[in-house]
Amino acid sequence: MTPSALQRALTLPGDPVLRPLPRQVAVLLEELHAPPRLAAHLRAVHDVAHRLADWAEQHYPQLDFNRHAVLFGAATHDIGKVLHPEELSRPGSEHEEAGHDLLIARGVTEELARFARSHASWNAPGVSTDDLLVSLADKVWKGKRVTDLEQLLIERLSETSHQRPWEAFVALDDVLDQIAQDAERRLAFQAEHPAAPGIG
Repeated sequence: MTPSALQRALTLPGDPVLRPLPRQVAVLLEELHAPPRLAAHLRAVHDVAHRLADWAEQHYPQLDFNRHAVLFGAATHDIGKVLHPEELSRPGSEHEEAGHDLLIARGVTEELARFARSHASWNAPGVSTDDLLVSLADKVWKGKRVTDLEQLLIERLSETSHQRPWEAFVALDDVLDQIAQDAERRLAFQAEHPAAPGIG
């Protein structure tokens, strides 16, 4: 049996090799007949979030964040585009609330579902380190650098490590530069998968 376009997006290794999505998320995307391009995008952002979480744990072990929440959030942040597939190819924010509500309806806790709504609101009051990491992964996967977003994380890194802010900046800048080097290949992986759902 030939694998469907969605299955290919979920399982092809990619270049660079992308980690698979958490099984719960992959099953949900299959049940929702998600556009293959959405699955490819979620894999890219999830993989980058994995790299950021690994880096933070190694270099900033006192940083207070929930690794599981960050990885789940990165893997589902755009899931609302199942209901708003037009936002896969043009700007739009209707997928944010829709994705949150979809996850809640599927039994996902508010703690984990919130990333679908909050990933574009990293400058909102009370934003957590988890939210910052998901938002950062959603930017740097394609090589985009957002100074204000990065500065919020630098402040947390500096506080938790007692480093001077410039030291935390250098450390974060270095890992983000490394991640951004593969941005074009991640973008190419996403683009090779169709934006429309289907079995082809």
